[in-house]
Amino acid sequence: MPDKIATEQDTSRRGHSVSVGILPAHHWATQDPPPLEEIDEDDSALGSDTASSTASLTSSILHYRTLHGRRYHSERGNAQYWASNDEQQNEALDILHHVLTLCTNGKLHQAPIKKGIQKAIDIGTGTGIWALDFADQFPDTEVIGTDISAIQPSWVPPNLKFEIEDCTGEWTFAPNSVDYVHIRWLLGSIADWTELFKQAYRCLKPGGYVESFEPDSVMQSDDGTVKETSAMGQWGKFFEEGGKKLGRPFSVLSDRLQRKGMEGAGFVDIEELDFKTPLGSWPHGPREKEIGRYSRLVADQDTEGFVLFAANTIGWTKDEIMVYVSHLRREIRSPKHHGYYQQRIVWARKPE
Repeated sequence: MPDKIATEQDTSRRGHSVSVGILPAHHWATQDPPPLEEIDEDDSALGSDTASSTASLTSSILHYRTLHGRRYHSERGNAQYWASNDEQQNEALDILHHVLTLCTNGKLHQAPIKKGIQKAIDIGTGTGIWALDFADQFPDTEVIGTDISAIQPSWVPPNLKFEIEDCTGEWTFAPNSVDYVHIRWLLGSIADWTELFKQAYRCLKPGGYVESFEPDSVMQSDDGTVKETSAMGQWGKFFEEGGKKLGRPFSVLSDRLQRKGMEGAGFVDIEELDFKTPLGSWPHGPREKEIGRYSRLVADQDTEGFVLFAANTIGWTKDEIMVYVSHLRREIRSPKHHGYYQQRIVWARKPE
């Protein structure tokens, strides 16, 4: 990851983040948002329209849930995901994929997999955009993307297919049949991370690799510009509280659930890569600034879709959520808030 924003895990902010707790919903109705003159217009080249232009097709395979007018994954087995799966959110996820590839210098994987692998699985494939890129990069590899919603495109490379599968249950892939398992952004949807990696271990061939790419749910700053009582500072608290109620933690990074789960499943040669992802164009370096501009575009594209489910879980009304969202959007757009969130990639090998 970029040298200017690479970092070791900052554990001190956890003690800070729990000191205030989540502010009541009515708090935001009493606060004045940042004035318009503080809004950074540096992103004009990226476009300001948040309407979706995603070409992904919806499917009638599943009966989706709706919440305050937004579409969510149906309850299928033990599966549950906190972000909406409609077109507006899918647009945000495709932009997010661009952010994540920028953060990793264009690399789709960190594990030392080779071109000759026969089979790769993308668990929780979402819009399928990572699987599409990976299938293009590995044209001789059979690539399968799995998810609980059929929101992926129908036009795909010949070596790629998508399947409906709940990764929180027993995987349908045969033992010792897969060379590489890729898992990304499943925080808040997994009750037992060790069991998840046990499923990957069972399916992988000896010597095969698993790779897990997860973000922290907390927005923070190194210079004190993201206050704990600000909208950005409160963001992670929605998810932490919602995750506790759902029994699916968002504290994947702070609790080191990726490494612990891989160790518990029997993986060896575990390696990690930690880095910061800035929000906004406040960084000085051109590369970090580009990452920040696109990550802000992700949040701006569908702020509501990211926060609605978690806030609803802790009892907030739609009107209360939208007032908070308006504060959050203005803070993210303001160059005075030097916010970022941490991410971690962990990869490991199944013993020979």
